[in-house]
Amino acid sequence: MPDTSRGIPRPLVRANQSVIVLSVLLTWFTGFYWFLAIPLAAGLLGLLFRYNPVISLSARFLRKDRSAYVLEDPEQQQFNQSIAVICLAAGLVSHLAGWLTAAYIFTAIVGTAALVAILGFCIGCFIHYQWKMYLYKRRQGSSH
Repeated sequence: MPDTSRGIPRPLVRANQSVIVLSVLLTWFTGFYWFLAIPLAAGLLGLLFRYNPVISLSARFLRKDRSAYVLEDPEQQQFNQSIAVICLAAGLVSHLAGWLTAAYIFTAIVGTAALVAILGFCIGCFIHYQWKMYLYKRRQGSSH
């Protein structure tokens, strides 16, 4: 059983997802693609140093004890954040290179995934689960 005391309160995860959605929308509507650098930098800091400034700042606004919230699995959130960082980086690099079609595709992927997660379905969680099942079945097949 996972250690739930290490979990991330769902409102903090939602805050991080909201920053991603907001940055994508601001980028699309203003054309100022540096908005993508905000969630990209926060995500990279989270992946590399286990410190996400969006989550840390949002934690100040929690009104209840952490354990009173639904807690998200940190390993799962790291996986999801990896996907988000890849898409945000690809979107920003595509903008810098002038590849607008690719930029819109990558930002649409990450923005849609974050919005759908806010609404209740985690695409990254689904992908992570499928990957784990694939690895499990592969190990089972090789042991026979």
